[in-house]
Amino acid sequence: MKGRYANLNRIRALDPERDYLDIYQTMLRYEFPWDMKLGLNLAFNRSFSIPAIAAVHTTTGELTDRTQKRIDDTGLLMYEMVLNGFEQPRGRDALRRVNQIHRPYDIGNDDFLYVLGCLVVVPTRWLQEYGWRPPCCHERQATHLFYRELGRRMGITDIPGSYEDFEAWFTAHDAAHLQPNDDAAAIERATRMLMLTRIPRIPRMLGPLGNALVSAMYDAPLRQAMRVDTPPWPVRAGLHVGLKLRARSQRWFGAPRTTALFADGIKTKSYPDGYDISQLGPQHDSVHE
Repeated sequence: MKGRYANLNRIRALDPERDYLDIYQTMLRYEFPWDMKLGLNLAFNRSFSIPAIAAVHTTTGELTDRTQKRIDDTGLLMYEMVLNGFEQPRGRDALRRVNQIHRPYDIGNDDFLYVLGCLVVVPTRWLQEYGWRPPCCHERQATHLFYRELGRRMGITDIPGSYEDFEAWFTAHDAAHLQPNDDAAAIERATRMLMLTRIPRIPRMLGPLGNALVSAMYDAPLRQAMRVDTPPWPVRAGLHVGLKLRARSQRWFGAPRTTALFADGIKTKSYPDGYDISQLGPQHDSVHE
């Protein structure tokens, strides 16, 4: 058990204000690789649930017509920034590409802020509930600081000054704006495979339930916004118990990961032979197809 907390001990010795990138990288690559990837998937799904944001996505057709590529492109750009930070060439290139992709659209600051909040709050809440240990204060602070810096470099303003303030803003905005809408429903149907690919990592006894388990990962307001049926309570209860048992098993019998996630590069279905960051995302001639 002593070695199980080696990374946590190192994180607690760091300064989140200065070392937020190191801390956030450790969370993703060593401490919570599966949970962080799943949490970011859930954040991605929630980010297009607000009607105004969903409408932009359906207009482009990227998520409904070119779903796998859009999912892969988003993941690659995000991971390039996390793995390299904003000062290294690949991280700078990824950030530049993100800004280029968003430039043609008239997106309000609150909509950008909501998407940023999804990335900050949704994975953190997942870890709090189902991680093998809850995230510590340094990890919550580092998560906030990483995305605050991302938001600043994207020109987003009025970013709350702490994780707690951002969570409070996110909760209030979610309650006020998360409404049932057809655009979000269409995108969820197209992107459901993103969550289905995570199901095999859930205990084998729950695997055959597939779609019902995906629906059970969404909370009630999100299911309502996406027009997703509420799964039977045994499915919801079984998922909760299975994830809790997984967390306890990892806590007591797991060991620190020694090989970093993505140590051999980021593998995606869309780019089996590698990719050029400048070509990720919609190209100008397809943006308004």
